Amino acid sequence: MSLRLTMRQAALAVVLAAAATIGGALVFEHGFGYVPCKLCLIQRDPYYLAMPVGLVAALLPPHWTRVGLWLLALIFLTSAGLGVYHAGVEWGFFLGPSDCGGGAGAGVGNMGDFLSQLENTRVVSCTEAAWRFLGLSLAGWNVLVSLALAAFAAKAAMGKGFGHGR
Repeated sequence: MSLRLTMRQAALAVVLAAAATIGGALVFEHGFGYVPCKLCLIQRDPYYLAMPVGLVAALLPPHWTRVGLWLLALIFLTSAGLGVYHAGVEWGFFLGPSDCGGGAGAGVGNMGDFLSQLENTRVVSCTEAAWRFLGLSLAGWNVLVSLALAAFAAKAAMGKGFGHGR
């Protein structure tokens, strides 16, 4: 049995994969307490861009769906580049941004709250991988996921192994 997706279905599959990836990042952040650094947060931006692009591409006529898929491939190649940079910073191959720390905390009401918050705040460095699996940090896994999504979108845009309809 051969699974042949239309370009529209391929665009929706990219949207679902992007949403699942962001969902996974949010589970690591809010469920397991891994506070993202500045580069981690920047790596999410291509996913946030890709989801509406993919949805719009799925609703357009086939010619424009193909253009949208090429745009998704470009977005995820950019995402892979961001992941390579961050992984390189973690491994010490590149210098990271000088202001690389965690996201902003909640606003404080008074000086006592502020001092208490300072005591409990841990600055997250972009140079330290908070978690690794099979030797890859989350930035490294982002490279692989992004390259897979870029290849999938490009293959769909070329019509290779995919139906040519919407």
